[in-house]
Amino acid sequence: MTTHASNQSPLPAHAANLIDRFARHDATIGVVGLGYVGLPLVRALHDGGFRVIGYDIDQRKIDDLRAGRAYLKHLGEELVRALAGSNRFTPTADPAQLRECDAVVLCVPTPLDAHEQPDLSFVEQSTRMVASVLKKGALVSLESTSYPGTTREVCGAILEEEGFTIGVDAFLAFSPEREDPGRTTHETRTITRLVGGVEPISTRVAAAMYAQAVDRVVEVESAEVAEAAKLLENIYRAVNIALVNELKPVLTSMGIDIWSVIKAASTKPFGFQAFYPGPGLGGHCIPIDPFYLSYKAREFGHRTRFIELAGEINSTMPHWVVERVMLALNDEGKALRGSRVLMLGIAYKKDIDDVRETPAAEIATRLNELGAIVSYHDPHVGEFPSMRKYQLDMKSVALDEATLKDADCVLIVTDHGAVDYALVGAHARLVVDTRDAMARVIEKGVRVAARVVKA
Repeated sequence: MTTHASNQSPLPAHAANLIDRFARHDATIGVVGLGYVGLPLVRALHDGGFRVIGYDIDQRKIDDLRAGRAYLKHLGEELVRALAGSNRFTPTADPAQLRECDAVVLCVPTPLDAHEQPDLSFVEQSTRMVASVLKKGALVSLESTSYPGTTREVCGAILEEEGFTIGVDAFLAFSPEREDPGRTTHETRTITRLVGGVEPISTRVAAAMYAQAVDRVVEVESAEVAEAAKLLENIYRAVNIALVNELKPVLTSMGIDIWSVIKAASTKPFGFQAFYPGPGLGGHCIPIDPFYLSYKAREFGHRTRFIELAGEINSTMPHWVVERVMLALNDEGKALRGSRVLMLGIAYKKDIDDVRETPAAEIATRLNELGAIVSYHDPHVGEFPSMRKYQLDMKSVALDEATLKDADCVLIVTDHGAVDYALVGAHARLVVDTRDAMARVIEKGVRVAARVVKA
């Protein structure tokens, strides 16, 4: 199903041909970047009947896909095994193979640099690579979140440098990814897809492709509208999470449980949506994407004060958590220095292995700096990976009675479903809980011997 935002007009030959080939599934689609966004898209396009070429510069991912090995555990083994056994999927690290593609979708990172400025180097490099091999009449679609104007000003300029005329012999659109790793209620196919081209014909061409892979496509007026919509989605979450994170220490000082307050407010059937506090923001989207709009707004003489304040509040939460650990140990007559702190969960959200921008990295670093002896258990992350700002040489330890009894403090950072919180409650002495996980155990009637402090 496709919802159109504009009136239809006659199509140039390349566009008509491409739309017809999409409808007949007689097209080859390239996906550049086979990570948390690209690999689910590969599945959706492949299930939609297309031949798909998956490109990544990481040869290990290519080798894993060829062998049917899952490197993104939350997607499961079945996905990669199905792709490995298909004659319609080709993983490659060779850009030349993208010459065969009728459309190429860019799913590459858009991080912030050391000064919290947008880093579009991956978008620029991948667009130049694709432009050097792109055949006439093909579509390029960007899915990487960025500020409004990126698709037109960055990708469009590069394609034109290579001699393409957009809307005539090449088509360019933005279609924001809406992946939520670990969520089981939706998948790429069932999530409504926004599509905005840099001109109307590109919108129609891109929508025709996505319509074969997802249930509902909504065409919007321009690439800039689609870019801004994605930013609004993430800013909405960042600001509301910041609100409850700001209230958490305030209500804690008043002796009021923020979780109980949210539960009470959630009984209202309109005008309220529950957001939950935590140890800080993680993942590639919410901690990063809002600052892309802040950056672009300054170019037009505006300050985005809500965005900046939300970022400031959310970035302070790891330090508040460390303070709560310190005070909780103090109440036990122990200094943080020399105390053994066992962190439960380092992924940025429950039941996945994704540690991008995880607040656990800042918490562990700060605890180490203050002299604590830090270890962690995460059933999904066996080794703390090297990160942009953090180098933590740590491996997951077993979660058993001996480990829990040895810890002076157990700090719940991520509430993975695979963790036995009843075991934690039975054998830990002190638990600092940032996710309200122990309350859910107590609600089930399980006796908790540990002293539990909410953070």
